[in-house]
Amino acid sequence: MKQSATVAHRPGTGTTRRASPFRGAALRAVTRWNIILCVLALLGAVTRLTELGYPTDDGTPVFDEKHYVPQAWQILRGADNPVVGGIEDNPAYGLVVHPPLAKQLEALGMAVFGDTAFGWRVVAALLGIGVILLTASTARRIARSTGHGDWVGLSAGLIALCDGILFVTGRSAMLDQFQTFFVILAAYLLVRDHEQMEGLFRRVFTEGRVSDSPLGPRAGYRWWRFAAGVSLGCALAVKWSGLYYMAFFGLAVVGVDWWRRRRFGVQRPLAGVFALDCVPAFASLVLLPAVVYVLDWRAWFASETGVFRHEAESGNERIASWGLGWLPDSWLNFIYYHVSVLDFHEELTNSNGHHHPWESKPWDWLASTRGLLYFSETDTGGMKHVVLLTGTPAVWFLAVPVMLWGLWSLLRRRDMRWLVPVVGYLAGFLPWLVNTDRQMYLFYATNLAPFLIIGLALALGQLAGRSLVKDRDAAPQAGMVAGIRHLFLTRTGLMVGVVYLVIVVWMFLFFLPVFSGLPLTETQWRWRMWLPGWT
Repeated sequence: MKQSATVAHRPGTGTTRRASPFRGAALRAVTRWNIILCVLALLGAVTRLTELGYPTDDGTPVFDEKHYVPQAWQILRGADNPVVGGIEDNPAYGLVVHPPLAKQLEALGMAVFGDTAFGWRVVAALLGIGVILLTASTARRIARSTGHGDWVGLSAGLIALCDGILFVTGRSAMLDQFQTFFVILAAYLLVRDHEQMEGLFRRVFTEGRVSDSPLGPRAGYRWWRFAAGVSLGCALAVKWSGLYYMAFFGLAVVGVDWWRRRRFGVQRPLAGVFALDCVPAFASLVLLPAVVYVLDWRAWFASETGVFRHEAESGNERIASWGLGWLPDSWLNFIYYHVSVLDFHEELTNSNGHHHPWESKPWDWLASTRGLLYFSETDTGGMKHVVLLTGTPAVWFLAVPVMLWGLWSLLRRRDMRWLVPVVGYLAGFLPWLVNTDRQMYLFYATNLAPFLIIGLALALGQLAGRSLVKDRDAAPQAGMVAGIRHLFLTRTGLMVGVVYLVIVVWMFLFFLPVFSGLPLTETQWRWRMWLPGWT
């Protein structure tokens, strides 16, 4: 007997309307995903906020927190003007060598919780929870069209929750977790922009209006892309390496715009991109981030005591040699500050005698083969307390094969789902190969983590067999054999994925003592030192 469709009564009328089964399914999917996000947020809060104030170096910040926490405290103490805020004139390396945004955010935590380790780190921890949720949500949206978005999103969220690099940086007052948050936020917003543009072109194509202009339809104002530009500006205002993401993401967005116009049958897709997309993309993803970056320096411009604030007025010969006297002195001083910071970074090289026992190079980041010791002490009972920055092995040991698979899928199979993890990963890796003489550390790889995790989650989705569209389409024609084969692949692949996630969680718990400074005997510590680069 055929089941009748559900019918709903329309209030105030004598008519009824059919309730769409698709609407009900969509509502259930949204509810299910919201529950998943809430669980991930709760687990993230437990792992990131529990004992957040431990450890400290005899009550002081550890490792490079020693630079950033005093600067954040200066910003807080000098914030007489709530709009402009305070400045950081602590010399640190001779001058403050990173933009102020992350330290301004740290100052917010210190304003609420005081000059304590919890106060230094709480904002980074909260943003670390945000990184978990954004990584999961980005992976889900990328894979949603294949019908297994929730599985991919859940996998990404669990892996992000259990990754050692995201865990350790999310519990410290270092700058990297701040930038990682804004980078993955920008990626998520650009995915939303892509979805909106796909819907627009699909509607225009359905209505038969694609050929109205040889250049294709105008996209209108793209608010998601605008928001991504703001986020990239914030990433730049944390560290200059945000420039890499502006460049890579900007090129990727324009490339996808061209690919979309071509795919929907625009007569002159390349001309359409140059005429209709490139300038707005440049404005949103280059000019807007630059404006956000400059605005973050408003306290320095408003100050009288900021570093190099009156360098031009003092007759600096280097500034005079630029021939830019037509600029206001404040802008000359601002440029001089940045040139001085650039000089510092260019001179921070091994060949100039700058060495650190825990430094690493980009190839060490690929599998997290060289760790970074944040904290180490032995208590009176002989127990070791160590905080070692390193990736969870089940995650990072697969980085190279997963990224190679993603690159092959993108270039050979034209699987555009891999564009986000591949471009995001390469943006955080390739630029550092330009000058490997520079002193570098594993925390530079924090930005790689979300994109590696998204790639792993996509691979798990493919392994589960639910994306084997060809097998599903062929099943009615090939009969029962193809159907059984597809079911076997789906169940087996899903089981392998579940086992992998269990291994990730187990490894995270196994290495948790060296991620968080929990007491270990000498033997227990050595059990966890799998690679010589971790000791």
